[in-house]
Amino acid sequence: MTCTKTVIMKKNMILALAALCMWACGQSTEQNETDYTQLSDEERLEIAHEIANSTIIVDGHMDLPLRIYSQTDGNPELTYDFINRQAEGNIDYVRAREGGVDAPFMAIYIPASYQETGGAIGLADTLIMMVEKLASSWPDKIAMAYSPQDIKDNFEKGLLSLPMGIENAAAIEDDLSNLEYFFEKGIRYMTLTHGKDNLVGDSSYDDSETHGGLSDFGKEVVKEMNRLGMIIDVSHITDKTFFDVAEVSKAPIVATHSSVRNFTPGFERNVSDEIIKKIAEKDGLVMITFGGSFLDQAYADANAEIRAHIVRWLEENNLTYRDAEAQEYIRQYSADKKPSVHVSKVAEHIDHVIKLVGIDHVGLGSDFDGVGDTLPEGLKDASMYPNLIAELLKLGYSKEEIEKICSDNFFRVWEKILSVAEEG
Repeated sequence: MTCTKTVIMKKNMILALAALCMWACGQSTEQNETDYTQLSDEERLEIAHEIANSTIIVDGHMDLPLRIYSQTDGNPELTYDFINRQAEGNIDYVRAREGGVDAPFMAIYIPASYQETGGAIGLADTLIMMVEKLASSWPDKIAMAYSPQDIKDNFEKGLLSLPMGIENAAAIEDDLSNLEYFFEKGIRYMTLTHGKDNLVGDSSYDDSETHGGLSDFGKEVVKEMNRLGMIIDVSHITDKTFFDVAEVSKAPIVATHSSVRNFTPGFERNVSDEIIKKIAEKDGLVMITFGGSFLDQAYADANAEIRAHIVRWLEENNLTYRDAEAQEYIRQYSADKKPSVHVSKVAEHIDHVIKLVGIDHVGLGSDFDGVGDTLPEGLKDASMYPNLIAELLKLGYSKEEIEKICSDNFFRVWEKILSVAEEG
C-alpha cells in the first residue's frame, strides 16, 4: 500500500512539474513577444524589411502591361527592359525585389473606347504576350503563375511570379465563350467594368446606369466565371451592380484595387462599409489601393480642381495630355496644389476594414502604374512595401496578421473560388 502511494505521489509531482513548466514556458513566450508599438520607427522598419523578405506579398493590381505597350509601341516582339531599374513607372524587377513583392497581378487593361471601336480581344492578346515575354526573357528570375500553388512554388525558387487579370469585361466583347478562351491563356480574374458601362454592367465612373446594375448577359458572365474558377473583381462597378453580383455568385468575390469609402464620402469607386460587410459575408477580400484620391478626401478634392483646370487649359491651347508642352505645364501647375498624403493613410484603410469585418478579409492592390503621380509619400513604388508593413506594426498588428494581409487571405479566397468551380 505504501509503495502504491509513493508511486501515485511521484506521478502527481511529475504532472505538477510539467504543468508548471508549461505555464512558465507560456509566460516566457508572452513576455518575449515584441510590442512593435513601443519600438522606434527605425526598429520597426528593420523588422518590416525582414517580414517583406520572408513573406509572400501578393498585389492585386498593377498596370505594368500598359506601360510596356506604350514603351514598345504595341509591338510584342520587342523586349522591354524590366529587369533593370527604370526611371519611369512604379515597378521593375529591381524595385520588386527590394520591396519584397512576389506576385503582382498584371492588369490586362482594356480602355472603354474599345467597346465602341472593337479590337478588345486583339489588345488583350497583345498585352498577355507582353507579360509572357518577361517570363521567357528572364526565366531564372521571373515566372508566370496560374494558381496559389504556382506562386508558392515560385517563391521557394526565388522567382517573381506574374499572375494576370483582365481589367474591363469589354475584353470578352459579346461572346461568353471568350471567358474560357482567356482563362486558358492564363487570365485568373476579370474586373467587370472600367470607366464606362459595358455589356456586363454599370460602371461607378458612369452616370448612365445603362442596366440599373448587372445585365442579363452579366449574370451569365458571373455564373461562367464561377464555373471556370475565375476570380470576380468588383472594383469599378456601381453599388447596385455589386449587390447583383453578390446575389448571383456562388463563389467569394474580390475588390482587387479599391479603398474605403468611409474616408472619401460619395466616391462610389471606393467600397462602402455595407459592401465590405457583404464581401466578408461571402468570404471575399478587399485589396486596398494606394492612389491619393482613393485615400484622402482633401487630396481627391484638390486633384479634381486641378484636373478641371487642366482640361480647360488644354482646350484653350488646342493641346492634348500627351503633348510635351502640356506635360510641362501640368507638372508645374500641379506641383504645389495637392495636400500631402502619407503611407500611414493606406494602413488606416486596412485598419478600418479589419475593425469592421476582421483580419481575414483585407489585402493589398496598389494600382501601381495606373494612378500616375498620386501615390502617397513613402509608397511611391514597389520598393516601398516595407514602409507600409512598418505602419501596420506601428498600429499593433503582429507578424502573423501581416502575413494574412500580404497573401494568406488572398490564397484562402482564391482556393475557395477554385473549390466552388470543382464542385460545379
